Amino acid sequence: MSPALLPKHVASVVKYQRDPIKALAMFNSVKTENGFKHTLLTYKCMIEKLGFHGEFEEMESLMSEVRMNIDNSLLEGVYIGAIRNYGRKGKVQEAVDVFERMDFYNCEPSVQSYNAVMNILVEYGYFNQAHKVYLRMRDKVVIPDVYTFTIRIKSFCRTRRPHVALRLLNNMPSQGCELNAVAYCTVIGGFYEENCQVEAYQLFEGMLEQCICPDITTFNKLIHTLCKKGDVQESEKLLNKVLKRGILPNLFTFNIFIQGLCKKGALSEAVRSLDGVRCEGLKPTIVLYNTLVKGLSQRGLILQALQLINEMLDHGCSPNIWTYNLVINGLCKMGCMSDANILTNDAIAKGYLPDIFTFNTLIDGYSTYNIMINSFVEKLNINMAEKLFREMGDKGCAPDSYTYRIIIDGFCKTGNIDSGYDFLIENIEKGFIPSLTTFGQVLNCLCVGHRVLEAVGIIHLMVRKGIVPEVVNTIFEADKKEVAAPKIVVEDLLKKSHITYYAYEVLYDGIRDRKLHKKKLPTRCSHDRGTRSLNVDGTV
Repeated sequence: MSPALLPKHVASVVKYQRDPIKALAMFNSVKTENGFKHTLLTYKCMIEKLGFHGEFEEMESLMSEVRMNIDNSLLEGVYIGAIRNYGRKGKVQEAVDVFERMDFYNCEPSVQSYNAVMNILVEYGYFNQAHKVYLRMRDKVVIPDVYTFTIRIKSFCRTRRPHVALRLLNNMPSQGCELNAVAYCTVIGGFYEENCQVEAYQLFEGMLEQCICPDITTFNKLIHTLCKKGDVQESEKLLNKVLKRGILPNLFTFNIFIQGLCKKGALSEAVRSLDGVRCEGLKPTIVLYNTLVKGLSQRGLILQALQLINEMLDHGCSPNIWTYNLVINGLCKMGCMSDANILTNDAIAKGYLPDIFTFNTLIDGYSTYNIMINSFVEKLNINMAEKLFREMGDKGCAPDSYTYRIIIDGFCKTGNIDSGYDFLIENIEKGFIPSLTTFGQVLNCLCVGHRVLEAVGIIHLMVRKGIVPEVVNTIFEADKKEVAAPKIVVEDLLKKSHITYYAYEVLYDGIRDRKLHKKKLPTRCSHDRGTRSLNVDGTV
């Protein structure tokens, strides 16, 4: 190393080195250079690099070192970076721990630190904990800023309280915070989530009347809320409003609209949207095209999907293996295995090497039993479907998650929830872990039938089997985990649209009902009805 080595040189190398471990080796090696001493800049760059790449053990070690070499009152930026990187990886407890250590190490948290930890807590659904952090901030006489208000507004909207969020929005000026588009659009999105379209649209117009106009990134987040619900028409109304104020759509905007159109089945309109992209002087990317190819293939419109691939090539956008995988998957689901093979060979001939998804798709497609079982289920001939399922096992052909799902779906469609429930429990006992979609099918049917005890029992069974969101594992105290885990599972099922909101309410109330913890849940297995019982905590 040159004797003229400066901290800014080291920081630059750390920043542009892709491998965090190699960057750390270089960082440590310069300590031996005569006259060189790491500064807050170099430490901050290295700690940020390690945290961003998830190298948390090395990050914590380096944070211990920086505390010994740098004035701790100057380290708030380092702590905030660590908090955010833990949050990005879903390590909520670790993020909170970093925040809690700041006082101990004589680094007084400012509003930025409080905002960082509150935002992570809200993002992962810890709304009560986020509120407690806010109360502590006020007790410490730390003045909230516009980001604090926006985070709290987001929390109210996530907990389905947009009217409370609106009151907070209106209160911002009296607290010395200027209203901004992010805060406005968060509340507007909250109203749309609750299907309060009139209030949402009026608030949107009110925002524009005050000359507060969202940038395209903020606007895209808002219309994404609408388009994922399939309400493209309302999104277009909002777009026309902002276009008049000089806001231009980008590729993300069009991709959101195309996803929404595909979701509602308006595939012709979605394809025509490509013309709108070009009219705006934008060049459609592979992401846009793949969104359309997926939508067409899922609806069985394979010819149109293949035509779109040809159009991609005409416009200088090369497909990738994922483009072909989408069409191959569509063909396999239709049982057109010969055509799927031809397309696979065509992709190989053009230089697109199949990946693991390609092969898995073809293997699944060749599962004749699955195709036949699905056909009988669609015709509501559940007895024949179940017979074929038993035959699969007898002939050594292992059912997969799709097989279980379509069988259980058949039971639910024919109103035979007893058999669907028995089938679920029976196969879990054999070691099969169904998908969340399958769990959701049975839970929805049980809740509609007011069979709360059995539905809640399934939730506890999921917890016992470890079928829980990763955030549950961040709760270290066993008693807290036992109470929180079932609630988190139910919230996750709703968030991922596996259960209806009605089922969510029934399950949530059932979990909170202490009386259910004293009862036992009977299983209705066809082989030994009434001879076994499944406790509500999932034990047999």
